[in-house]
Amino acid sequence: MAETSYPDVRGGGSLILAYQVRNKKVLVVGGGEVAAGRIVRLLEADAKVTLVSPRSGLNPEVAYRAAQNQVIYHDRVFEPSDLDDPAITMVMTAIDDPEASSRIWKLCKERRIPANIADVPPECDFYFGSMYRDGPLQIMVSTNGNGPKMANIVRRRIEGSLPPNIGDAIAKVGALRKKLRQVAPGNEQGPKRMKWMTKVCVQWTLEELCNMETEDMDRLLESYDPDEVPSFQKVRSGLEPGEWEFDGSFGWSCVI
Repeated sequence: MAETSYPDVRGGGSLILAYQVRNKKVLVVGGGEVAAGRIVRLLEADAKVTLVSPRSGLNPEVAYRAAQNQVIYHDRVFEPSDLDDPAITMVMTAIDDPEASSRIWKLCKERRIPANIADVPPECDFYFGSMYRDGPLQIMVSTNGNGPKMANIVRRRIEGSLPPNIGDAIAKVGALRKKLRQVAPGNEQGPKRMKWMTKVCVQWTLEELCNMETEDMDRLLESYDPDEVPSFQKVRSGLEPGEWEFDGSFGWSCVI
């Protein structure tokens, strides 16, 4: 029996996930610049944010979020009872008091609440990376707490290599994928749906995906049953799947 080759296991990494916190309660302790960054990321993920910090410690952006009721704000220092709510799914601290931060981390460990203690990697259940976002596209670069600035440099390199319309293309692909699930909803269709969507993404250019309108999606989906992916031009021209289109050659070509 031939030996099978498998990838080597390299320990020391993080399990990078697109964790869903929509409508989940998250506690943020602190109101400075770091807290401002944490809060805006949480709000963009549709989390329900509770902020605990004396008003004197709020920077302008955090004060704005509180004034606009974008967060539930408590004008005081952290109290252990802030962790009594069983709906809290994670805690983030960003305060200039290492001892207080460690006490909060220990309380979170006792309650089995994941926590991130800013600038103290050993007391973090998860890290924040350098983030790039373009619509539905999100890319995170993490150095596992070794060098946040390096993560920022790498992220900028990646950002500079991406086409400017990648977010729009992904949004259109997402809309097409939703329509496909309506056309072929069964679980047994899963493998075919995946392969067909892969062919669309590979065969159509980013510009074509960006320019795809609802009518184009509906016509493209007509080719799902025969498992075909017509070109963008054929979809726009209104040709039926498998229909022949005269290309002006009369079946022969002239080579000069």
